[in-house]
Amino acid sequence: MPYSLHALLDDTLAGHRLTEEEAVFLFSTHDRGVWEIAAAADALREEKVGDAVTYVRNQNVHVTNICKNLCRFCGFGRPAGDPEAFCDNLDTIREKARTAVERNVTEICLLSGVHPDYTLDSYVDLISSVRAAAPGVDIHTASPDEIAWAAERSGVPTATVIKRLREAGLGTLQGTAAEILVDEIRRVICPNKCDTATWVRIIKEAHNLGVRSTATIMYGSCESEADRARHLGILREIQDDTRGFTEFVPLSFIHEKTALYRAGLAPAGATGREDILMVAVARLFLDNFDHIQVSWGKVGTKMAEAALLSGADDFGGTMFCDDVSADAGGEGADYLDPVEMERIARDLGRTLRQRTTTYGMVRTD
Repeated sequence: MPYSLHALLDDTLAGHRLTEEEAVFLFSTHDRGVWEIAAAADALREEKVGDAVTYVRNQNVHVTNICKNLCRFCGFGRPAGDPEAFCDNLDTIREKARTAVERNVTEICLLSGVHPDYTLDSYVDLISSVRAAAPGVDIHTASPDEIAWAAERSGVPTATVIKRLREAGLGTLQGTAAEILVDEIRRVICPNKCDTATWVRIIKEAHNLGVRSTATIMYGSCESEADRARHLGILREIQDDTRGFTEFVPLSFIHEKTALYRAGLAPAGATGREDILMVAVARLFLDNFDHIQVSWGKVGTKMAEAALLSGADDFGGTMFCDDVSADAGGEGADYLDPVEMERIARDLGRTLRQRTTTYGMVRTD
C-alpha cells in the first residue's frame, strides 16, 4: 500500500508501532525524506532518553583469530596453521586485562574467533583469568555462536554453558554473531555460524537466566531492506519477551579485505544514506529499546556525529584497539579519546556522560 511519509512519521511519534512493511518503506527512502526520518528519530530520542550522549570506558582484548567459521564478511578470522594466526595464552590475557585496569576501564570486551578446539572449560578458564586480573570490571564476551559451540564440544546444554560462564565471572553477553537474522542471507555470509533459531533461543536463555546482552546487526553486505526489517522485527520480539537487551548496535559492513566483496557477492559496504537510515529507522521501530549506539569505529567520527542527530544516543566505548575492523580494512578504529567524544557532543549542544555496561551513570568528578 502507498504511504505518506509525513503521516507515517507523525503517527509513529504519536505512538503507532511500525510494521516491518513500513520499516521497509522507510529504509527505501532515497531523497530528502531521509532527513525527515532522521529528524523524527532524533525527536523520539530526545523524548525517550534526553540529551545525554553516553559512552563506556572499555578495552577490547583479542584472544585468538583462529576460527572455525571463517565468515565471508570477516577479515579477522584465520584457519589454524595460517602464518597470521595467533592464540594468546592465559598469561598474556591476564597481562592485557591488567593493562585495561590501569586505564580505569569499567568493561573488558573479550573478542575471539570461535577456536575449533575450545571447549566449555576453555571459556571458563579464560573468563576466570580475566576476573582474577580485573575484579569489579564487567566482562563482556561470548556470542550465542560461541555458546552453541562450547555446548556442542562439551556435550552439555547451552543453558549449562551460560550458567558456568556466569559463575566464572561473565558479566554481559555479546549479542554478536547475529549479522542478519535471515537464514537465506546467513547461508551466504556466515554459513558455518548457528542459524537464526539457535541464536534467538540462546539469547532468550541468557536473558531469562539474568544475563543481559547487546543486540546487533551487520548491514550493508548482500541483504535487502526487507531482511533488515525482519532482523529488527526479531530483536523487537525478543525484547518484548525478555527486556534483556541493553542497547542496539548497528555495525556497518567494512568490505575492503573480505572474501564476500572480492567474490562480487556484496557491494562496497553501506552508503552514508544507509548508515543514517539504519540508526533512524531502528530508533523509530525498536520502541522497546532505550539506547541506540553509533559504531564510530565502523563509520568514522563525522558520520557518528550525524548519527547522533538521527536517533542515536550512545558512543559505544573507548575500545583502545579493534583488530576486527582493522583486519577488514577499517581505519582509525582503535581508540576514541573521551575528550574528542565531549567535543562532538558539545558541538551538538549535548552533554557527554560516562556509563557502565548496563547504563548506570559513572561519577567522574
